[in-house]
Amino acid sequence: MPEGDTVARLAQRMRPLLEGRTLVHGRLNVPAHATADLAGARVLGIATHGKHLLTRLDLAGEALTLHTHLLMDGEWALLGPGRRLPSRLVPDVRVLLVTDEQRTAAGLRMPVVELLRTADEDRATGHLGPDLLDPALDVPAAAARLLSDPARPLAAALLDQRLVAGLGNLWANELCFLTGRSPWTPVADLGEDGARRLVVRAARALRASASGVTGYQVTTGNTRPGQEHWVAGRAGQPCRRCGTRVEVVAEVPGAARAFGEDDDAATGVRRRTWWCPHCQPGPSPLDRAGRP
Repeated sequence: MPEGDTVARLAQRMRPLLEGRTLVHGRLNVPAHATADLAGARVLGIATHGKHLLTRLDLAGEALTLHTHLLMDGEWALLGPGRRLPSRLVPDVRVLLVTDEQRTAAGLRMPVVELLRTADEDRATGHLGPDLLDPALDVPAAAARLLSDPARPLAAALLDQRLVAGLGNLWANELCFLTGRSPWTPVADLGEDGARRLVVRAARALRASASGVTGYQVTTGNTRPGQEHWVAGRAGQPCRRCGTRVEVVAEVPGAARAFGEDDDAATGVRRRTWWCPHCQPGPSPLDRAGRP
């Protein structure tokens, strides 16, 4: 599933294509906005907040924002002059933006497409916590939000977009490992200093991934295929640090809704949690039911 760094990288690719340019064609193939015509709109900028993409427009003096979210299946196809989408993809187009230079951005299988006044952007993102990719991130405030429900499991708190925005399942699993905590550790066990350190680590990791400094979503420092992660996707394999078997459990569909991350609930996809029982001491399903 795309995470905050994925969306930030997407925005970086879209800006040279769209920013400062005028649309000669703009269509939204979704029932709520089927009659909207964005032709003539000037693209003012492209911003992100967590996993949400905000394309800001000026249409005849009216400030509008195109809000999109990829969830599990959405993607953007970005095409230069003279390039067209393959005909097999045309039925999947939910957003089609064509500039006066014949550059095209096509949103495919986009599950969230919303056109609203820029002044009303809070309707789309106001419920979210601070964006970990924000250069002006208030670390103490973000840490306090993580600690707001002391008994909450650490991984669940990290995934709750209402607390901090931008982390998905991969980063939550890897950050729990890097912190040396079980994903089911009550978040209060971190303490204020620990929560602040975790916020700083999460923000640095997302920024490095988004910029490509350390490689995309590489947590081990090793960019070789199959070597990028400590625990995510490594069920049954030996821990890279201690050799203990990496364990995994699958959360029930819909559990994500309980912590404000509706992606899995909307798609029915099971979220997996990976961890090393030795390197990440603390509560786990193994304590209750043996090997999952």
